[in-house]
Amino acid sequence: MKHDSMGGGWLPKAMAGGAALLTTLLLLTAGTAGARTNATPPNRLAPQTPPAAPSAPTSAAPAGSAAGSGTHVLTSADVAAFLDGIVPYSIHRGNIAGATVAVVAGGRIIFAKGYGYADVKSRKPIVPDQTLFRPGSVSKLFTWTAVMQQVQAGRLDLDRDINDYLDFKIPEKFGPITLRNLMTHTPGFEDTFDGSFVKSARELVPYREYLLKHLPAEIFPPGKVVAYSNYGAMLAGYIVQRVSGEAYDDYIEHHIFQPLGMDHSTFAQPLPRSLAKDMAKGYLTASDKKPGPFEYVEVAPAGALSATATDMAHFMIAQLEGGSYNGASIMTPATTALMHTTQSRMAPGVNGYDLGFYDENRNGLRIIGHAGDTDYFHSDLHLLTDKDVGFFISVNSLGTDGAAEQVRTGIFRAFLDRYYPYTPPVEPTVAHPQVDGARVAGWYLTSRRIESALGIINVLTQLSVTALPNGEIEVAPLKNLAGVLKRWREVGPLTYREVGGQTHLKFVTDPAGHVDYWIADDFLPVMVFQQVHGFSKKGDVTWMGSIFLAVLILTVAIWFGGWIVRRRIKRPLLMTPREKHLRVASRVGVLVILGALGAWAGVFSVIFGNGSGITGWLVLAYVLGVLSILGALAVFAETGRRLLHGPGGWLVRAGEGLLALCALYGLWAIFAFGLASFSFRY
Repeated sequence: MKHDSMGGGWLPKAMAGGAALLTTLLLLTAGTAGARTNATPPNRLAPQTPPAAPSAPTSAAPAGSAAGSGTHVLTSADVAAFLDGIVPYSIHRGNIAGATVAVVAGGRIIFAKGYGYADVKSRKPIVPDQTLFRPGSVSKLFTWTAVMQQVQAGRLDLDRDINDYLDFKIPEKFGPITLRNLMTHTPGFEDTFDGSFVKSARELVPYREYLLKHLPAEIFPPGKVVAYSNYGAMLAGYIVQRVSGEAYDDYIEHHIFQPLGMDHSTFAQPLPRSLAKDMAKGYLTASDKKPGPFEYVEVAPAGALSATATDMAHFMIAQLEGGSYNGASIMTPATTALMHTTQSRMAPGVNGYDLGFYDENRNGLRIIGHAGDTDYFHSDLHLLTDKDVGFFISVNSLGTDGAAEQVRTGIFRAFLDRYYPYTPPVEPTVAHPQVDGARVAGWYLTSRRIESALGIINVLTQLSVTALPNGEIEVAPLKNLAGVLKRWREVGPLTYREVGGQTHLKFVTDPAGHVDYWIADDFLPVMVFQQVHGFSKKGDVTWMGSIFLAVLILTVAIWFGGWIVRRRIKRPLLMTPREKHLRVASRVGVLVILGALGAWAGVFSVIFGNGSGITGWLVLAYVLGVLSILGALAVFAETGRRLLHGPGGWLVRAGEGLLALCALYGLWAIFAFGLASFSFRY
């Protein structure tokens, strides 16, 4: 949720760390992990993994219904042997406290197990049908299912203006927004994160109050650009609440949890007393041993679910079996099929969005799913719709260098390779790929971004595409499981395939033929990366900003140094009072600009820290930004006086001219990045 799904860290899954899991990669390529586990020296920073908790009741997949196409057949026994080898090793190496996993096939749970600890201090084991995890944005699948139930009942229309279902109005800057837009994350909203999480249940506010206070700006026309939106999911939950006449939590309980026998699942915050005792604790790393607090999610329909692995298995079965589980139906087969049908795609042939689910096609298989992240819990739900197979995994720690990402991704890909081995078709490299390599090289910015405030962060989060002499390209920081930067070769016009892999990356052009954005199968299809032009490119901002800062600091140093020298030799500046005042104003202006930069450094430290107190820093940064405009004007006035009337030789005048150019750059940055906008919408 906060990282790849809910906000806070706006970069996608493939950007997570975890290079220390190179050994896990070796396991994955070995085909089976069990033989290597005991040979690995223990990580003394992480707790020793206890015996896995007892599995939930399982049964073999029906013959012919879920068997893989390789040498391994998808049965309870084989899945247990495979996961018992790879999961304990992976969480141990990743410094992760625990994991819970469930696999379904042919309408049954064939595997469910807990690994590691629900509580590191007490060494409490994870029990798959008892221990609750926080699946983060996987929660959205329940919101989207609720929407589809209301569509099926005729109370909602996917293509009707959502303002018809609300008791307040969403501005229509580019036209009406529909439920289909919300479910495919194409409403055009900028990202938001303020208020998404609160510290206690007392701080939670009614849905309507949150939606009105945090209404995001529309930066794209509806239906045109995918840009993941927690606010959009919150809107959908509120709409379900209004048309059903039930509180959101109650609706999900009555119409999804109860029919599916999900007795250990809830959206309630705080947890009901009967479930609170079974809640796994969350950690940054297992070796910290200090758990984080229960995370109160204000945007509840976007990410407040607490559930066990077996309850999530019930939900997967219902989605795979036409909306039914154990004789109970939550949707008709037709509605379920519609929900699983791709609705939007940002480039031909790449993974797109269904109604709530997104495509994760791999190994030649049709796969849909959803990921979810909080600060401490990191989860994935995958449905192999053509194979009638579902896979759910959740871990309760971020792990060393963000290892949770590579653990969950690596384990699922190893699962696919074991049961559905795949040889990608041969795609030769195009002739003369250097031409398109030069064309696509540059800086790119995610469509999931904030523009009303904090625009400077859009510089920090840009990704670079680099053209190599042999025609291949690199996209920093797209890396493989070993932490090595991937290379891509062109196999079709502006279409690239991972060297040694099966994933594709495609560039899309605008009507004039210029490169507009790229999207890759490596990323969740929740955003595109749009090309940046002009001086806003990260590379340009980096070197120009470095010169800008250096000149300002050098100016202050020379100013104070000169003042000290003149005091010692007792030789005052020979200037008129007016000239002295203008010079002082210029230097004070420089100090104010440096102060504004310091205030923005404070904003960044809060954003990339715990996020607390950002408003105070923003106010200071905005005020100093306005004063910096006045400071820049003072610099211009002093420079003009020096150039026209002196005193000083060519070196002094050149220095003043350089300072004026830096002040001009500062003015441009203030307006280009909204550094004095006084907007607190983020």
